[in-house]
Amino acid sequence: MIAYFKSSLAIIIGFCVIHTPKAFALPEVVVEIKDHLFYPQEVVVPAGKKVRLTFVNYDDSPEEIDSFSLNREKVIFANSKGSIFIGPLRPGEYPFFGEFHPNSAVGKVIVADIKEGDHAN
Repeated sequence: MIAYFKSSLAIIIGFCVIHTPKAFALPEVVVEIKDHLFYPQEVVVPAGKKVRLTFVNYDDSPEEIDSFSLNREKVIFANSKGSIFIGPLRPGEYPFFGEFHPNSAVGKVIVADIKEGDHAN
């Protein structure tokens, strides 16, 4: 009975994962780190939504992402990637920077009212 329950539960979970509507998918924005710079330096995300910011570090040294306005910090190790979650946020500009290279690694999250069908980046 337990084996039947486990297999049935696995099938249900698998079905839910495969058939989850895209509308429920978490928006993601990718920012690359190359030569201690962010590409792109400005990203636009929708207001009122939770968003995943994924940082891909192509440098041979780590970078610490810091943002006082987003209340986030995260070390992204050399040649790796990491994510932070932000929002839901009100429209506005939220700067971030690389603590290890604060003069060159600077960026900004722009939160805007984006209508469905519009594209942020």
